Amino acid sequence: MAVRHMRVVEITTPGGPDVLKPAERPVPQPGEGEIVIRNAFAGVNRPDALQRAGNYAPPPDASDLPGLESAGEVAAVGPGVTRWKEGDRVCALLPGGGYAEYSRTPAEHALPVPQGMGLKEAACLPETFFTVWSNVFMRGGLASGQVFLVHGGSSGIGTTAIQLAATLGARVFATAGSAEKCAACAELGAERAINYREEDFVEILREAGGADLILDMVGGDYLPRNVKALADDGRLQQIAFLQGPKVELNFAQVMTRRLTISGSTLRPQSREAKAAIARELEEKVWPLLDAGRVAPVMDSTFPLVEAAQAHERMESSGHIGKIVLEIG
Repeated sequence: MAVRHMRVVEITTPGGPDVLKPAERPVPQPGEGEIVIRNAFAGVNRPDALQRAGNYAPPPDASDLPGLESAGEVAAVGPGVTRWKEGDRVCALLPGGGYAEYSRTPAEHALPVPQGMGLKEAACLPETFFTVWSNVFMRGGLASGQVFLVHGGSSGIGTTAIQLAATLGARVFATAGSAEKCAACAELGAERAINYREEDFVEILREAGGADLILDMVGGDYLPRNVKALADDGRLQQIAFLQGPKVELNFAQVMTRRLTISGSTLRPQSREAKAAIARELEEKVWPLLDAGRVAPVMDSTFPLVEAAQAHERMESSGHIGKIVLEIG
């Protein structure tokens, strides 16, 4: 790999979108079991904004640049890598560093670009699909015929969760904040899209017999409401706290109704844990992507140098689906 320097967007200081600035950095080199990807596109996700604000530090061995997923071509392979070779088209979960022309990641965290899919769409897959699959199916145990509620149904996480759960036979309910967003959720497979500004999701889920599983990224006062919306023996999976992580909760309901409250964040998990998620995705979800039965919902694309505008778009919550940066 002859290129020595690359264009990046870095976080100059903790703050709002305007702290994202173009810069130049040395191209990363692959270590043992790693690959370097020449990025064509990178996904924009809520954790990027948390990191930008100073609230989500990268792991010690990760790049300080934002960006947790990308798609492009393998530019270099490190010692011990046998699956990938230079020129292979991949999408990958990154420990950081996606807002750059080149990114380094463990080889086992990369997956082939699905058949018939462009790199722009493929860049939207890793962070969202790793998160949804691990929380809804591996940890949450969602099964065909069960009632599933996802909050933020029009987000990247939400649109992915609706499609996977519906395709695999669950009854899907989703919340969203406008008629347009609710229509998008219904089109993707939600049996019932709930405009949370006008309706009470607790009441609607209780009428349906309760949710067997809820995927929530809102937190705050949603936590006790989620508990009320669960069926007996139901499970709540918490993946973020847009309204805050602290709330008062009566655990008597949790005990008497045998409820399970769990949660996870993806980035701090071990290399081996992420590799295990990747293997399950390739076996169980990639065939659905290859067949076109599931696909990322695209909102908008920004040039790398306009990463600040991409963050503004995401934080406005006006988007439906994924926002990506065009890099190559």
